[in-house]
Amino acid sequence: MYLLATKSLHLVFVIAWMAAVFYLPRILVNVVEAGEVPPVRERLALMGQRLYRFGHIMFGLALLTGLTLWLHFGIAGGWLHAKLTLVALLFAFYLWTGRQLRGVTPAGHSLPSSRLLRLGNELPVLLLLAVIWLVLAKPF
Repeated sequence: MYLLATKSLHLVFVIAWMAAVFYLPRILVNVVEAGEVPPVRERLALMGQRLYRFGHIMFGLALLTGLTLWLHFGIAGGWLHAKLTLVALLFAFYLWTGRQLRGVTPAGHSLPSSRLLRLGNELPVLLLLAVIWLVLAKPF
């Protein structure tokens, strides 16, 4: 029962974190396309900051439950190393989007183009697909 609950919580936390990973670039696209309309930029920046904070909490909880499962099962293998590498890349992308959020403030740096941000929004989908395949197939 404990194991099933831990796996379920891990999945819920991963899904919640991935929602933040997918939506933060979309908020940045909206900021870029809003132009220099301060109320819109401020609202989107606030939304982004709250989502970023929520995502950090969900990532931490996903990490703790994943670590618990790893310690319980003693899982090892090349697939796990590959999965963790992809998760690290997803986390690096997430940190990059958080850094871009700082550019929304008046004193911040300029943001990438909306086209680049839209393309960047597709990267996490591909990485997540690879993670899911590795977990289910355990190819090596």
